[in-house]
Amino acid sequence: MAGDASMVKPTNKIVVDSEGLRSQTVEVQTATDVYPGRLLEKGTDDGQVVVCAGTNPAVGWAGYEQTSKKYRPATVDTIYTVNSYIAMVYGPGMRIVASIASGEAAVKGTLLTKAAHGQLAVATAGTHHVYAIAEETVTGATGGADYGGSDIIVRSLL
Repeated sequence: MAGDASMVKPTNKIVVDSEGLRSQTVEVQTATDVYPGRLLEKGTDDGQVVVCAGTNPAVGWAGYEQTSKKYRPATVDTIYTVNSYIAMVYGPGMRIVASIASGEAAVKGTLLTKAAHGQLAVATAGTHHVYAIAEETVTGATGGADYGGSDIIVRSLL
């Protein structure tokens, strides 16, 4: 009997399936909203990153378990600090726990693009650059210090 097994969000990790995963150590230039699992864009220098604000292209995801313990926050729900050297993960096909923006609703298979605060929003094919595909059905919660939203397992296209 064949069935589609649901993926389970890992505890205090962001990588669900590392197939295709690549990692690069980068410096957090501005810590605003740099939580594990958020989209990153290039900072002032090539070796620096800031959280994707929705205007510049994304270059990767803020990693967690690949980051040196010296710079890794206590949990995936804790923000990175400025000048931390973190793992930026990327690679088409890997599955990670990202954040869907407050009020956004995605079902499994929904195309996702970048939103403010390094989060994801529903994309329109042909209009938006698609960075990920939803691997589960989630609606982004409202409120919270990290701009609301909800964890969502996605397949990275980045």
